[in-house]
Amino acid sequence: MNPSNIPQDPVLIAGGGIGGMAVALTLHQIGVPCLVLESVPELQPLGVGINLQPNAVRELFDLGLKAEVLDTVGIATREWALVGRNGNDIYSEPRGLLAGYRWPQYSVHRGRLQMLLYRTLLERLGPGAVRLGQRVVGYREAEGGVVAQVESRDGVRRELRGRLLVAADGLHSAVRAQMHPNQPPIQWGGAIMWRGVTPGVPIRSGASFVGLGSARHRVVLYPISPPDPVSGLATINWIAEITVNNAGGWTQGDWNRRVAIDEFIGHFEGWNYRWLDVPTMLRGAREVFEYPMIDRDPVPTWVDGRVALLGDAAHVMYPTGSNGASQAIVDARVLGATMLRHGVTPEALRAYDERLCKDISALVLRNRGAGPFGLLNLVDERCGGVFDDIDTVVPPAEREAFMARYKAAAGLAIEALNTAAPTIAPGARVQQQRYA
Repeated sequence: MNPSNIPQDPVLIAGGGIGGMAVALTLHQIGVPCLVLESVPELQPLGVGINLQPNAVRELFDLGLKAEVLDTVGIATREWALVGRNGNDIYSEPRGLLAGYRWPQYSVHRGRLQMLLYRTLLERLGPGAVRLGQRVVGYREAEGGVVAQVESRDGVRRELRGRLLVAADGLHSAVRAQMHPNQPPIQWGGAIMWRGVTPGVPIRSGASFVGLGSARHRVVLYPISPPDPVSGLATINWIAEITVNNAGGWTQGDWNRRVAIDEFIGHFEGWNYRWLDVPTMLRGAREVFEYPMIDRDPVPTWVDGRVALLGDAAHVMYPTGSNGASQAIVDARVLGATMLRHGVTPEALRAYDERLCKDISALVLRNRGAGPFGLLNLVDERCGGVFDDIDTVVPPAEREAFMARYKAAAGLAIEALNTAAPTIAPGARVQQQRYA
């Protein structure tokens, strides 16, 4: 990990989630030594389903994680669809390869993806590349580098010196709190989500992401595994969601808590269709977790000298666009690209910030406004969510234009992505003299 012709100070990475692992794999690819510091004592495949958009899958492919590898943690998505409360289609489109992208879209189990990245990192960098039970709680500048203040699980604090510090330490980032001590509190817009997984027969294309209901009262579901060859059942990830008055703030205390089905299923009783029995699907989950839909107001910069924010620490956003994890992966690759141009230097961090901060901050606010689910708002406004022919409510051209605007803002425009040069050219390496 530290050959003699490379400086000893590694790039320190706070957080071993998807973003942190993607940074470490990228830095290894371009020849930059790094060390991941993760607060939990043992990594486990926690979480439920997430979507990886083609722009992120492209980057994973370029890291050597091709389809045959990603197929072990999820399934290639074929369709994205919105369906009204009365069961009639509002909008649908092919996704991934079927849409014309050169890369698929994936629906994956978040924890299994994280563990895949972790195993790959250990295979490539060795067991010393990740230190568990170590939380970065602060930082200070040092001549020619940065010092991370690290706290162990037993409360012992020590300092580690690195060339740079990349904070991928999530929603409650201690690094972000130090960088922006006057940041507003976590923002909750009133939406409550209940999430679970249930064995079930995949609907529609067999790999469809489906949003069902209205803007303030809906269910989202998609498979995150292929059907079992014997039972025909796949693992169906689902999110049940309502929006309530948020004037009193979030009062539950926990940002995620296990709940009983009976605490919320009343909101979805009677949601029965020929092709889906929603209450039965919800009751089929072994465990359910409740989350408020939250984000943070954007900050003007993600960089302070030799320290940079990445992933949720930089831009936690509503999951309405299915691009939180995808953007963290893209962040990591853009950061690697700026190091190739500017070296392992503060200049590289500034270039990363200039490339992404403004545009992704705008995406955070766009997702707060419902993201691609904003089509449901139009339907609600025009017909109360009940219709026989969607073309008389929101004409096809208007629906297509709405989605095109969102894709362009999220970096998902097909032709632009397909024709873009690789973020990191094959074989590119940071030269020794570019450490400063």
